[in-house]
Amino acid sequence: MALQDKYSELITKANSLGVSNLSVREQNDVLYIQGEAPNGEVKDQLWSTYNSIDPDFKSGDLILDVNVSPDAPSSEYKVTTQSSNLNIRKGPGTDQEIIGKAAHQSTVTFLSKYNDDWYLIRSAEGVEGYCNTEYLTAI
Repeated sequence: MALQDKYSELITKANSLGVSNLSVREQNDVLYIQGEAPNGEVKDQLWSTYNSIDPDFKSGDLILDVNVSPDAPSSEYKVTTQSSNLNIRKGPGTDQEIIGKAAHQSTVTFLSKYNDDWYLIRSAEGVEGYCNTEYLTAI
């Protein structure tokens, strides 16, 4: 099965939810989906659809690289780890790649609530990803 067929529901959803600059390409047995979501909830819906096709994202055959528009509604949260930096992950789960960190006591931009355990955030350095809600406090 071609990867675009396997992930056709995800591609269709990205189109229907208004992901701009949508790019879908296959290279070396990996499908790359890139674009810009109008808000954090759209990105969350894409990750949820991805998880329904590939539970726990185990196949390793898709790179979902959709970021939230800088114009999307947001609010500020403070990193309230004990003393260490907060891991920012590519997707919602501890099995997801760490793509950045937010410093202890720094401020991050809250983009959406994926579920009770994971928020989508953007660090002051512009790294966008998911982190555990336990370590954030609304400002």
